[in-house]
Amino acid sequence: MKYIFATGNENKLREIRQITADMDIEIVSMKDAGCFEDVEETGTSFEENAFLKANAIAKKSGIPTLADDSGLEIDYLGKEPGIYSSRYMGEDTPYSVKNAELLRRMEGVPDEERTARFVCAICLVRPDGSTETVRETMEGRVAYEIAGENGFGYDPIFYLPERGCTSAELPPEEKNLISHRGKALRKMRDILAKEAK
Repeated sequence: MKYIFATGNENKLREIRQITADMDIEIVSMKDAGCFEDVEETGTSFEENAFLKANAIAKKSGIPTLADDSGLEIDYLGKEPGIYSSRYMGEDTPYSVKNAELLRRMEGVPDEERTARFVCAICLVRPDGSTETVRETMEGRVAYEIAGENGFGYDPIFYLPERGCTSAELPPEEKNLISHRGKALRKMRDILAKEAK
């Protein structure tokens, strides 16, 4: 069974391929499938944005399509950057700059008010228009400084109290076990496994 994963982000593609490696399915990128759509994320939730991407590519390709929308919610900042996580401060702004700005905005905020979570919604749209959507989170806090070379995006400022480190300091296999995307992908994997039977 072949699925498109509607993302241009190689890190996300690598994660989903790792999590579905032992399944009898093929995950291809939009580029591999010959789809070069730039779908605007005009939804008001992670779920809506994931659906918009998956639906556009499934309609164009005729292949079942998965898409995710994920981001960081910081409670103290009214759940910013939220669904605008990738576009926060502009799409071409490096995450090193975004992370530094969020730390600046959180200066002086005590531990108990630094609560945050990563959210991931994944939507599967089949060519017949039927859909499945899953959502998962990873709870943590905003760190006091940037730390870690693994991961990507906001991982270097996302502190996991129970691990005593940021998610960028975890080995990828360990991060996949507890991350918002890892948990959502495993939920979606269960759906795909039923389809593969």
